[in-house]
Amino acid sequence: MAKGLSTEELDAMTDVELLEKLKESKEELFNLRFSAVTHRLEDSGRLREVRREIARIYTIKRERELDIRTAPVAEK
Repeated sequence: MAKGLSTEELDAMTDVELLEKLKESKEELFNLRFSAVTHRLEDSGRLREVRREIARIYTIKRERELDIRTAPVAEK
C-alpha cells in the first residue's frame, strides 16, 4: 500500500486544503530531488510516490474546474 494520500482523501479536501497539500508536496519533491543529486536519498521510491500525489492533486483540481467532481462544502 502506498504511503501517500488516496484519491478519496484528496477528494474530501476543500480547494484551499488541496492547494496547501500541493505546495507541501512540491516542496517535498524538491527536497527529495536535492537529496538524490547529493547521493543522500535513502528511499528512492518516495520520489515516485510524491510525483504521483502531485499528479492526483492536479487531476482532482482540473476535474473540479470542469464540474466532473464537486468540492466539499466549506463549513463556516
